[in-house]
Amino acid sequence: MKHIAILALQGAFAEHEQMLQLLGVETMQIRNLADWNAFLGNSLKTGDYSGKGLVIPGGESTAMMRIMRDEELFLPLQTAIRGGLPVFGTCAGLILLDREHLDTMDITALRNAYGRQLGSFYTEADFKGIDSPIPMTFIRAPYISETGTGVDVLATVDGRVIAARQGNQLVTAFHPELNDDTRVHTYFLSFVE
Repeated sequence: MKHIAILALQGAFAEHEQMLQLLGVETMQIRNLADWNAFLGNSLKTGDYSGKGLVIPGGESTAMMRIMRDEELFLPLQTAIRGGLPVFGTCAGLILLDREHLDTMDITALRNAYGRQLGSFYTEADFKGIDSPIPMTFIRAPYISETGTGVDVLATVDGRVIAARQGNQLVTAFHPELNDDTRVHTYFLSFVE
């Protein structure tokens, strides 16, 4: 059984939880360090993250960073991700994994790259590793302005990188949890052994 933690500090965590439960995955909302330690359990000692993963949802990246620090989650999350815990960051989650924040993925994110709420849009585009175009909902979305060594670009829209993978880390600038298509979440779950 796969167990996925969802960082539930702020933002669209409930939609990710519904999508994952639809796929038959056990989920746990992480609001503080006690939740995180309970989720990891024996993995804290062994460093073995088999069957486990983390979703960092969209929301407000500045607020999420502040709460992560207030709840003493920053270093434990960074340590686990660097130690190989599979992680999926959407929108603000993409920003939080970049060089300027948790610094676990060799990317630079450009925040609010498409403008404010009025800059939100929907499109369909190809996604490497998934057959046929997938639906993509962008809300005050970032994009990846720079990728480093080992980063695999998975999708672009209008020449901008909007999805990438590095090892067990997956990021999308769009919100796959806001559509009925489960393929991006299924792709992420393939990282969770």
